Amino acid sequence: TLRVRGMILEGKIIKFKANKTAVFEREYLYYDSKYKRYERRRSRIHVHVPPCVEVKEGDRVIIGECRPIAKSVSFVVLGKVGGSNA
Repeated sequence: TLRVRGMILEGKIIKFKANKTAVFEREYLYYDSKYKRYERRRSRIHVHVPPCVEVKEGDRVIIGECRPIAKSVSFVVLGKVGGSNA
């Protein structure tokens, strides 16, 4: 029942050790204008995992921004992304 507003991102769950909280990681390309090429970067975001969503470490998910749930948690898992883990 959390209201989602703002950013919606896609990435992978890399840690799921805390109660109802996971660590989400996304990789993106950043253009370095000095060297005129792209570099690969990644960011980690703490996300809330509601009880109605079944996820585990390594799953690709979609997350959405919501109200602050804790000091470092402002995103919620919306669902899994289909496809094979290859």
